[in-house]
Amino acid sequence: MNSGNSVAAFFITAKGRMLAGNIRALYPRLIAKKYSAAAVRDAWKKHRTLIFIMASGIVVRTIAPLLEDKRTDPAVVVVDDSGKHVIGLLSGHLGGANERAREIAGFLGGEAVITTASDVNGLTAIDLWAESNGLIIENPDLLPRIGARLVNRKGLKAQAGPEIQLPPDFQRVNDLVEADIIISNREAAAGRSALLMRPRNMIVGMGCNRRTSVEEIETAVMKTLHGAEISFLSVRAVATIDFKAGEPGIIEFCKRHSLDILSFEPDELNSVPGVEHSDAAFRATGAKAVAEPAALLASGMGGLIVPKQKFRNVTIAISEINKGINSVKNGVSKSGGKISVVGTGPGDLSHITPSALRAIRESDVIVGYGTYIDLIEDLISEKEVYSTGMTHEIDRCRKAVELSGNGRNVAVISGGDPGIYAMAGLVFEVLRQQDGKMLMPEVEVIPGISALNAAAARLGAPLMHDFASVSLSDRLTPWETIEKRLDAATMADFVIVLYNPKSKGRTEQIGRAREIIMKHRSPETPVGIVRSAMREKESVVLTNLEHMLGHEIDMQTSIVIGNSNTFVWKNLMITPRGYEKKKQFHP
Repeated sequence: MNSGNSVAAFFITAKGRMLAGNIRALYPRLIAKKYSAAAVRDAWKKHRTLIFIMASGIVVRTIAPLLEDKRTDPAVVVVDDSGKHVIGLLSGHLGGANERAREIAGFLGGEAVITTASDVNGLTAIDLWAESNGLIIENPDLLPRIGARLVNRKGLKAQAGPEIQLPPDFQRVNDLVEADIIISNREAAAGRSALLMRPRNMIVGMGCNRRTSVEEIETAVMKTLHGAEISFLSVRAVATIDFKAGEPGIIEFCKRHSLDILSFEPDELNSVPGVEHSDAAFRATGAKAVAEPAALLASGMGGLIVPKQKFRNVTIAISEINKGINSVKNGVSKSGGKISVVGTGPGDLSHITPSALRAIRESDVIVGYGTYIDLIEDLISEKEVYSTGMTHEIDRCRKAVELSGNGRNVAVISGGDPGIYAMAGLVFEVLRQQDGKMLMPEVEVIPGISALNAAAARLGAPLMHDFASVSLSDRLTPWETIEKRLDAATMADFVIVLYNPKSKGRTEQIGRAREIIMKHRSPETPVGIVRSAMREKESVVLTNLEHMLGHEIDMQTSIVIGNSNTFVWKNLMITPRGYEKKKQFHP
């Protein structure tokens, strides 16, 4: 079995070894190994991604005998010894080789070489889209034919329910005969030439006698599904009463088919209205019924598709998961959605953290401000993207919450760190407004290198002692409040970092801020002005309070104003911490 997202890198030369070490910064769990055919064979089943820093011919000859199935083979990426070209060689979509190639190329400053037709033509990767939407492809052997059809026609016809959000190059149709893709849990929807995608949206409610065999359980489930023309691939979980969840037959059946077991107490089952009561079940379990109410509870009361069917030792009922619910766990229906508020740092991919890359990679939808989205375009070429302008932060957060409520995995993109003048707080505020009105998604905040970190690194070490950051934007904060904060921070001798110092519509605030600071600071106080830190058009200026307004300042600028002890040495801005007062500091 491939172990999660583990990565192994193989090298031949000393330069290749160094390159593997560099790539480890991108994948901290990476294991670097000296190349040998035996080492590759040993790693083939152990790692999800294999990176080869060598000629592609060597790689092809080595892995050829190991290939089995695109659905299980690891992603194979080839990097040349100089790191200039990164090739997604094998398992480009399902294995993630194309995405890994883009990540590595962006990190090394090289070029990703992608050869899969859908990527080259800017079209949807069918298998990847299915996986990200929780759909199981029943007849994957048709993928090459349907993929070729997509490339030739520049689009496909899909038959699907309205709850399925189709990509732009899929046209929704009602006629099964003309559909290239059919998304349905019904066996009757099968077609000879269509790709069948099964949503996992069915719950099997089950009651059984003690020690019922796995064979009898399996037969009962299959007969019930077949009679209702429901595909077994659409079954997500088995739901039952709490003390039956430990039945060996149920456990073995769910293990055999990779299904969850969801359990409910008798009082929970008895709270479900409109189900047929069974005196026998009540005497044995304390629940008036098991199969039907368990199925309904586990599906979020989505609706009973098949009422209870009695077999010798098993009772089966089938319910469809509520369309507003994407997953169920431990007997509680949940949205299944997730919001990752991701800090992408200054913008250059070499400064984005592995955690941020993971969150972006695992997301279904990207939500963000257009400028920050553009900076990570190499990472999101196959993602659904929702982008707005600078002053539409609330709209973006509401959209992210809405999408997560539909079971989607959403990455909200923030430049710098999402918890500093960015999106994390606003996401929580929007969720707080919706508390009790919707099923809450999981939320994870992924930190990033903030603008003040990036600016400080370019200037030297100006933040070595206490500092305060103040945004000069009065769009959300009254200017009177900003003035009080500036005055207090200056009086307290904090190093001051100014965010949002000047825009086309706000040109006076930076001058007024300087006046306040100069009440308590010398005109010679060092000032660092860093524009677009660590990006392509970066500029760094070291000046002082008296002359700071003579330099270009805009919304992409961070300004660092020193305290009374900050000094300039060899064109570096340094704020001493106090070590010079210690005896051991002096020779």
